[in-house]
Amino acid sequence: MIVCGLTGKIICVACCEGRVHDFRLYSRSVGRGVSGVIKILGDSGYKGIAGLHANSETPAKRPNGGELGVVEKAANRHVRSQRMIVECVNAKVKVFKIASSGYRNRCRRFALRMSLLCGIINFENRRYSPFI
Repeated sequence: MIVCGLTGKIICVACCEGRVHDFRLYSRSVGRGVSGVIKILGDSGYKGIAGLHANSETPAKRPNGGELGVVEKAANRHVRSQRMIVECVNAKVKVFKIASSGYRNRCRRFALRMSLLCGIINFENRRYSPFI
């Protein structure tokens, strides 16, 4: 799921069958078509995204047996503060239990239902967003 950091609007949803890590799904489907102007903020699971997208940022991981420096901690805090809107949208999706629990309906229709759910969330966000 790709979310606009300013408005909280869900821009794109990609789905596949079975359990697939988010970064692998991104690199297979959506990652090739994202413009280089767009800044991508990922969590620590998206460590290799800099090779696919030049304008991306992920938090720094603590080295084995060491600690992060003051600069790395400040950079991580900045990334976390920018990702808050995205995490709030993820929480709204998980309220509907389609992404948080096991999906028990036909797998063919999962992507359709997820897209419809994201449309409902975008409609609700439109009422409260000062940017739209």
